[in-house]
Amino acid sequence: MEATIEVAGLRKRFGQTMALDGMSFTVEPGQVTGFVGPNGAGKSTTMRVILGLDKADEGTALVGGRPYTGLRNPLHHVGALLDASALQPSRTARNHLLWLAHSQGLGAGRVDEVIEQVGLGSAARRRAGGFSLGMRQRLGIAAALLGDPPVLMLDEPVNGLDPEGIVWMRGLLRSLAAEGRAVLVSSHLMSELEDTAGHLVVVGRGRVIADTSVAELIATASTGRVSLRTTARSEAMSALAHAGATVAATDRDTLTVTGLAAEHIVALLTRDAVPFSEVSAHRATLEEAYMDLTRDTVDFRATEQEVTR
Repeated sequence: MEATIEVAGLRKRFGQTMALDGMSFTVEPGQVTGFVGPNGAGKSTTMRVILGLDKADEGTALVGGRPYTGLRNPLHHVGALLDASALQPSRTARNHLLWLAHSQGLGAGRVDEVIEQVGLGSAARRRAGGFSLGMRQRLGIAAALLGDPPVLMLDEPVNGLDPEGIVWMRGLLRSLAAEGRAVLVSSHLMSELEDTAGHLVVVGRGRVIADTSVAELIATASTGRVSLRTTARSEAMSALAHAGATVAATDRDTLTVTGLAAEHIVALLTRDAVPFSEVSAHRATLEEAYMDLTRDTVDFRATEQEVTR
């Protein structure tokens, strides 16, 4: 089976709310694709449509060239984790997986393999209802891997994991992609995707805003920005703003400046006797690039407050 996810022209309305408004993108094999956007952007609805849990009003969602609902033994084709709490709490972890395996024509041997793969060997015979969120996430990953599928879809997979679990998850996602699988990961943690994903699909208000590599997105967001290190933050911000620059405080003694070249900044601060120790090209983080892209698509925004350090 071809390891791709193809979403084309999805539209979905819930009452007066347009959840999906022409959503289109492709998840290619051999890389981790991050699926990101503000709350209400349509990420969960898109994933539910791909998995046949919701029906789109228009458009198509195909896995390996076929709709999910037309797949026989779907766990052999697509592994998904949308809700780690979707399990029978009275069942042990192993029995939960045995039940899934039996429905897909898989044996107990495969169950034991994925239990060890996700690090739940010592908890296999414990009831899942007593698991922590991180353990439930691992159990959900085990279920997704059960059929050794070429396509994986994971919603917030590091949610509830401890630091060791987060490092393990990064390595797992990279290794699954390296095996030629298509891996779609929805997450709000840009720092995790920056270290894991090769490609990014950014969505807002039911549409795709950007569909590009992580490297290209960061390079675009970095263009025209200068990092300035100074012990006189207020004076520097005032002088630069007066010269027409856009200035943002990144840290106690670091500013990000847009709209002025580095040499102009040096000349200006030298003229005004504002002390500084470093002026360099700014490399944006994935979070900064994401915030720039989605600034106008956030529906729920708290009142901004100045943070002092």
